[in-house]
Amino acid sequence: MEKCFNVNLEFDKFVVDDVIGSCIKNNKPGYVCSVESNNLSVANVNNEFLEVLNGAVVNICDGSMLATILGFIHKKPFKPYIGADLFINYVRSGKYKQYFLGNTHEVLSGLRKELSKIDPKIANMPFVELPFRSVDEFDYKSIAADINNYRPDIIWVSLGAPKQEFFMNRLLPFLERGVMFGFGAIFNFYSGVGSVKRAPAWMRRLELEWLYRAIEEPKKNIPRYLRFIKLLPRLIKEEKKKRKNRC
Repeated sequence: MEKCFNVNLEFDKFVVDDVIGSCIKNNKPGYVCSVESNNLSVANVNNEFLEVLNGAVVNICDGSMLATILGFIHKKPFKPYIGADLFINYVRSGKYKQYFLGNTHEVLSGLRKELSKIDPKIANMPFVELPFRSVDEFDYKSIAADINNYRPDIIWVSLGAPKQEFFMNRLLPFLERGVMFGFGAIFNFYSGVGSVKRAPAWMRRLELEWLYRAIEEPKKNIPRYLRFIKLLPRLIKEEKKKRKNRC
């Protein structure tokens, strides 16, 4: 992984998949963070959250604009690995024993139904709702006991950033195996329930998924984008300085 804007990021999809596969094969628990403008902004003003992100076995760059900006600074052809693509690729592979954790009962029910059309085995995998509470109030030992009893390869976590990243970090010491993925709204994308949808294919091809998210949920996402834009000049300046010092 390369440290970009103070966060460890891996831009090579094959390396990402190799790291995940190695953890699963060797029964090494860990977590993967999907890094985009929102949690990158939080990480650069919250040292505890920065440590959580950099404690992941691997982080993906879940933003085309973020990859473009970093690629320009480092003069490298950085490409994003969009979390929604990773999720559906792993589901379609049919290779993994999976555990779905978080979000609402309605979304989880829809997600089970839709994903079972892709891989019928998913119908019998656990879809577990969590009570609404702060990250400090979860009974991590009890949650982990249920996961350990099932012994999944993959644990998908949908609590929204940065809550899900803190959750995974705190759950990790109690897990015997399984790679956790903090993927927020992706459960909603593929559940067929509610108004939160993924951008249409033509917008994804043009790397405009961020714009669709802004239009779809403006009250939630526009303030996040503005926070990142406000922080960006400082991050770029620091990143260029670090790159110059390494050369």
